[in-house]
Amino acid sequence: MNLQTVRQMFLYRLIIFGLSVGLAAPVIAADFNTTSLLANQGNASAQFNLGVMYDEGNGVAQDTAKAFEWYQKAAEQGNASAQFNIGWMYEHADGVSQDSVKAVEWYRKAANQGYGDAQYNLGWMYHNGRGVRQDYNQAMNWYLKAAYQGDAGAQNNIGDMYEKGTGFSKDDVKAAKWYLKAANQGYALAQNSLGLMYFEGRGVLQDKKQSRDWYSKACDNGDKPSCDEYVLLNR
Repeated sequence: MNLQTVRQMFLYRLIIFGLSVGLAAPVIAADFNTTSLLANQGNASAQFNLGVMYDEGNGVAQDTAKAFEWYQKAAEQGNASAQFNIGWMYEHADGVSQDSVKAVEWYRKAANQGYGDAQYNLGWMYHNGRGVRQDYNQAMNWYLKAAYQGDAGAQNNIGDMYEKGTGFSKDDVKAAKWYLKAANQGYALAQNSLGLMYFEGRGVLQDKKQSRDWYSKACDNGDKPSCDEYVLLNR
């Protein structure tokens, strides 16, 4: 290992440590310089971090165009986080022209590396026919990959597809199972849906107390319709 490689490793460890403990602005500015040095030497992780700095205005003036440029460099080296961010920027027209097809392309690259957020977003794109032909089988496929990594949004959407029979036979038992996974993570929409299923006895044994409890949890998490249902159940 030559001296230059040792120096790069030292600088990169310094950057990671500094960012992880939330250093003050003067030190963050120094981190920008070292991150920029490593990024320009081709370090993919540093390129991604430099993109984040430009994206969020940490240690440098915010510049989404430069953020995209550095994400692109990292993404082309296979950095899944950068690939996801590029997909998000294309989907939401953040610093680039809106392009759902390109969003799907970049989400897929990250999703194929097991990046959970990209798997969820790719599932959503298939679910809603954004940038791809609508395909419920593909939506379920990608939601499941994200759900098994603990993504509450994916778990909720699987429950919703089973409850409504979207692309699959309606199955309230499976719907309740997936809603429960998301609800136990504090996902308000799933808690609301579970409250309704317990109230109506669909997919679970009817249980007004469980219904009230789930509506209460959803209400606490900011879901106003659940607050209204909770009030009605307590009259």
